Amino acid sequence: MHEHDVSGSALAVGWLRAIHLLARPLLGVPPDVLTGCGVLSAAAAVWLASLGGDALWLALAAIVATGIFDGLDGAVALRTGRARPLGAVLDAASDRLTELCFVAVLFVLGAPGAWCAAMAALLLLHEYVRARAQAAGLRGAGAITVAERPTRLVVAAVAVTGAALAPGGTPWTGWPWGTTCAVLGTGLSVIGLAHLWVGVARGLGGRG
Repeated sequence: MHEHDVSGSALAVGWLRAIHLLARPLLGVPPDVLTGCGVLSAAAAVWLASLGGDALWLALAAIVATGIFDGLDGAVALRTGRARPLGAVLDAASDRLTELCFVAVLFVLGAPGAWCAAMAALLLLHEYVRARAQAAGLRGAGAITVAERPTRLVVAAVAVTGAALAPGGTPWTGWPWGTTCAVLGTGLSVIGLAHLWVGVARGLGGRG
């Protein structure tokens, strides 16, 4: 993604600029290695979250690192001319793995399995619909929804932060932070999928 693609969001542009600055000393690292580091950091977040206590802060750091690695692999690939179709496929697959790790973080923080399964299914369906629409000729993302990858990362980060600050559960409900965030993530996923479907329908409406 380039700056002109997100010109309406100063935050997104600032994030991209920061990622490209961080990428400068890493230009000699193969992008696939950075992709793999993102998956490992997401898996580490699950393990650290399961330990509870002060390890939750390390889990938060691992979640943030996952987001950084996710940006770095693409930035390095673009700056070094090493972007390739197979790398894009690997990156997409690693994104889905890390997002499933985010759901697993919610599970180890007390979210019921049913809510975690629903959230996982919806986020995978969200990306499947977009991928199939693009294969069918859709240009662009179809729609930028409330349930994109950054939102999934933020939901996991909120869960571990909340569990670290208020181990007794979320205020008013008393639910474990994993449960609250799984319900929130599932709700956002439903809204996001509906938004994406409308965008896809409009984008492909003239193609029969």
